[in-house]
Amino acid sequence: MWMIFFLLLPLLGIAYIGWHVWTLVPLSPWFRAGLIGFGLLSFLLLFLNLGRVIDHLPLSLARVCYDVGDSSIIVLLYLVLIFLVLDLGRLLHLIPASWLHQNFYTTIVITLGMFVMFMAGNLIYHHKKRVELHLNTTKPLRKPLKLVMMSDLHLGYHNPRTELHRWVDMINAEQPDYVLIAGDIIDMSMRPLIEENMAEEFRRIKAPVYACLGNHEFYAGVPDAQQFYLDAGIHLLVDEAVVVDSSFVVVGRDDRTNLHRMPINELVTNTELYTIVLDHQPYHLDRAEAAGVDFQLSGHTHRGQVWPISWITDRIYECSWGSYQRGNTQYYVSSGIGIWGGKFRIGTQSEYVVATLM
Repeated sequence: MWMIFFLLLPLLGIAYIGWHVWTLVPLSPWFRAGLIGFGLLSFLLLFLNLGRVIDHLPLSLARVCYDVGDSSIIVLLYLVLIFLVLDLGRLLHLIPASWLHQNFYTTIVITLGMFVMFMAGNLIYHHKKRVELHLNTTKPLRKPLKLVMMSDLHLGYHNPRTELHRWVDMINAEQPDYVLIAGDIIDMSMRPLIEENMAEEFRRIKAPVYACLGNHEFYAGVPDAQQFYLDAGIHLLVDEAVVVDSSFVVVGRDDRTNLHRMPINELVTNTELYTIVLDHQPYHLDRAEAAGVDFQLSGHTHRGQVWPISWITDRIYECSWGSYQRGNTQYYVSSGIGIWGGKFRIGTQSEYVVATLM
């Protein structure tokens, strides 16, 4: 049912945009038909990406298909919003109907507006905001600790090794004691990670790395993901708790994609030490509080990636982004250092967290 809805709604959007392009653009019918055809083809590439068909293409061509296909859904969203506003203005007699019929100036304004917005969105995506967090505790620690925390790297066709190299440099520049990653290190396919030997890049991190699984590791294949983490020197915790440096406990939950994962209260057994939970999807935050967790790091939401989807995620989740408190339990839901799909941040931000535990 959801797949039918996911397919039908964008196709209606494409039909709506196609009709407006046909009536608005003051160029030849062949040119307008070409524009509409390119838009439809770009959207169909999205399904080739989701179906992993691009795994059989040369790596450079697969990257182009991924970027074009997965960006198309965001372009579609904003064109629908623009034409809805224009149609509403026409119906309310706030703008003349001539603005939407064979109008060169309207065409130029929309084209330039979209270009500027998406260029800015791409620049914002590449700027990774550094978020500072202070975690205070009365529980015993051997020393104050510096933790770099992040989620949703989504390494793959659109976030290649060159991006990961830059992120590893950012991590090392912080000189952390430990690095914590709350899932979705992998985007969809293992192929680009293996061909570019991204595991080697992770081994440059000058601190122990602990991580949990995300839903995208299930899309890529959990056994292959686990082997990648082993090669990368990442301590993957799947429904497992470990005591780190006799100072604190890290609990890594299996992703909720696994309906049979262990309940959190069975994983949190040592509340004498400061307890950090890595749980990719921020659902049922009350259960972490009831289990006596001190801090939970999650991701997954991306805060919608772009506005106005961020309004939807803000209503779906108890906390869709940022710091949150429930009783004695602190939470941070990261919008992700990486992203799924088109590399645009509009009304949201890419980030990593630098936390001081003392």
